[in-house]
Amino acid sequence: MRQYATLLLGVFVPMLLAGCASSPASRFYTLSPVQAVAPPQGANAIAIQIAIDPVTVPELVDRPQIVSRLDANRVSINEFARWAEPLKSQIPRVLAADLTRLMPGAMISTYPQRVDDDAYRVSIDVQSFDSSADGTVTLAVIWSVRAPKGARRVNGRSVVREAASAPGYDALIEAHSRALASVARDVAVAAQSLLPS
Repeated sequence: MRQYATLLLGVFVPMLLAGCASSPASRFYTLSPVQAVAPPQGANAIAIQIAIDPVTVPELVDRPQIVSRLDANRVSINEFARWAEPLKSQIPRVLAADLTRLMPGAMISTYPQRVDDDAYRVSIDVQSFDSSADGTVTLAVIWSVRAPKGARRVNGRSVVREAASAPGYDALIEAHSRALASVARDVAVAAQSLLPS
């Protein structure tokens, strides 16, 4: 019996080790602010507070794995290409960084940081966060900017398509970051329109 157990171990342990050695290593990705983003024309530095509320994202992409759309009815979920942190955390962080560049002087914070009643509130509802197999990303966002104490509000919808500059996930994530910068620009324009004259 002991010889049989030793034989089984001698056969299965090398197979197990060989299987582990051939598995690809996971790679982790994060969205990032776009360095070249510039303030809209006529934007003046003004010391205001802007708070980004919790962001909603579709359940399809609310997972660690990066999801790619193959066609209208099929997606691919890559077990080895993963987000380093949830999109619900990354998206507001990147939008805040982009808005900081777009609105010089503004203090931008994200949930759960506490802000006072004089802050402008931004709500973000991501309706689609698609990565297609051909390297195109599509971002559709319903957003609103509310002046302090709910006095006035601007609502909008941004639909952005960006083509990846090269094959692979690095370029795909960069395209998503550029798409988020476009949404940040729309939000910045709306926030500027609510500022006191």
